[in-house]
Amino acid sequence: MSGLSLGLIALAITLTLLALRVHIGITMLIGGAACFWAVNDGDLSSLLFTLNNLAYSRLSNYDLAVIPLFVLMGQFATHGGLSRAIFRCAAAFIGHWKGGIGMSAIGACAGFGAICGSSLATAATMSHVALPELRRHNYSGRLATATVAAGGTLGILIPPSVPLIIYAVLTQESIAKLFVAAVIPGILAAIGYMVVLRIMVAREGGHDHEQAKAGSAERLKAFVNVLPVIGVFVVVIVGIYGGWSNPTEAASIGAAACGILAVVQGGMRWEGIRTSLLGTAETTAMIFLVLLGADLLNSGLALTQMPTELAEWVKNSGMAPMLVLLAILVTYLILGCVMDSLAMILLTIPIFYPMIMGLDFFGLDESSKSIWFGILALMVVEIGLITPPLGMNLFIVQ
Repeated sequence: MSGLSLGLIALAITLTLLALRVHIGITMLIGGAACFWAVNDGDLSSLLFTLNNLAYSRLSNYDLAVIPLFVLMGQFATHGGLSRAIFRCAAAFIGHWKGGIGMSAIGACAGFGAICGSSLATAATMSHVALPELRRHNYSGRLATATVAAGGTLGILIPPSVPLIIYAVLTQESIAKLFVAAVIPGILAAIGYMVVLRIMVAREGGHDHEQAKAGSAERLKAFVNVLPVIGVFVVVIVGIYGGWSNPTEAASIGAAACGILAVVQGGMRWEGIRTSLLGTAETTAMIFLVLLGADLLNSGLALTQMPTELAEWVKNSGMAPMLVLLAILVTYLILGCVMDSLAMILLTIPIFYPMIMGLDFFGLDESSKSIWFGILALMVVEIGLITPPLGMNLFIVQ
């Protein structure tokens, strides 16, 4: 049996286990182990040696320290009540517009995403903050929940973003460059959501007067309350891009700053701190297990030569690069119906990335093409978070 056939069978086994609701990390470990077992005719010594080396090399990687720090930063922001101040600031400035309360919810999701890095946490937190206000201003249940679910996706698009960090680790790309590249698409997505919401409100009616226009003093007070949050975002992103600190150092500063803000401004106490630390530990352990599984699956697929053969086949097929890209994006949309964002990134990047890097897009160099594809993939994964039947943000809001 050819290596390509073995790789495709291993991938089919992986997808079948996912459909049976086996944990993504365990699923990829099994898929990778199947590749080693098949290629080496049942000899497991190579598998055990590889797994031993992968576990040490991956989990001792200093770059991965940025993940628990950004997760902790988001936990402090979630349990420290910082989301409420962000929402009130947005409502003070645009709440009187037609559809303004909904737009405020989207703006608050974008602002909270700037200190969180998780769409699920953003959607969950803003559900508690924004949904009561949306209902109080006569938004239908359909429109109110859709607004928060869609706005929550900005949590992974506005940096810092955990999926972007994972993409950077998998492709050996610069975290700083990816973060900066995501800022403008994130802002455009937020504006796009607001425009669509304005159209939906006009169609539904009943929102001619969202709330009284806030006075200058009220706006100034609301803005002052979110200045520390803005400061955290600026310190993290500008610090990374300006070279003043590496991503891990910037994440450390951001986590410490969010912790202080949550205690001083949000009223977080020992129970909140304990919950934040436990939540960080659980999330980090899950991500590291999934990363280890992805590494073994990638090594197994590389052993079968499937990614290389597929990339060569695509390159020599004569297909237009944009057609290949379109097929990849459609695949992401389909996978988004049944998989979460982290699973999609980890499962597909080892296969799709070599294809993209082997094609020419607008004369981009290797690094620019890698960053460009990373942002494109993230945006399509973002759509998957609100695509039935398994739109994770929809479940969270519900």
